[in-house]
Amino acid sequence: MNKRLIAYGILIWGILLFSGCGVIDYYFLKPSQDTAQELMEAGNGAMQDKDYDQAIDYFSELKEKYPFSPFATQAELALADAYYLDEQYQAAEEAYKEFESLHPGKSSIDYVLFQIGKCNFEQFKSVDLPQNNIQEAWQYFHRVTESYPDSKYATKAKEYMHKCRSYEIKHELFVANFYWRRHKYLAAWKRYQYVINNYQDFPEYLSYANKMKELAYFKYQEKSSQDTWSKKEGGWRTWFDWL
Repeated sequence: MNKRLIAYGILIWGILLFSGCGVIDYYFLKPSQDTAQELMEAGNGAMQDKDYDQAIDYFSELKEKYPFSPFATQAELALADAYYLDEQYQAAEEAYKEFESLHPGKSSIDYVLFQIGKCNFEQFKSVDLPQNNIQEAWQYFHRVTESYPDSKYATKAKEYMHKCRSYEIKHELFVANFYWRRHKYLAAWKRYQYVINNYQDFPEYLSYANKMKELAYFKYQEKSSQDTWSKKEGGWRTWFDWL
């Protein structure tokens, strides 16, 4: 009986040995890592499925593990796109800017600059806040139109530039109106004048700015006259009180 058990054991061992090392590898060796091409394909598949979080993971892993792979550059741009489509605009902006700095001569740079502009544009929150993102967006859209006038993104970039200036003039008018409401008429007058001087391409706002500029200047002169009279009146009263 013991001999039969030993024989069966030898037989099973021989089967495992000569069936290739697949079974042994399965249980005792670490699984093979995905190749750069496999990660790229997996990331593209996730993008098609609109699973952007998963795509970000695949492209990030490819960048980290295979920085010198022929797929690395493609993954860098795809990662930025995944962030953008996932509405992670700050992360997307940083990824696009990194791509631009690493590959300034790539044929896709016009697209990258356009996307950086859009990332900044999408971070707009309100006209009552600083417009740093909108100003930077305009600069990148302008770079597209100036450096790549024949690009398919140039026309769209011009449209975005107009939208950026629309936000800017609304911000400037908000600030001017803020000064007006606080009776800071000189500051309001200067701000309305700034709008008139710098936003001639928005005639729909200019008539309002002109009207408010004149009112602000009138109020400023009126208030200055009142202040001057108050000072003189105060001086005479002090003189008579002394007498």
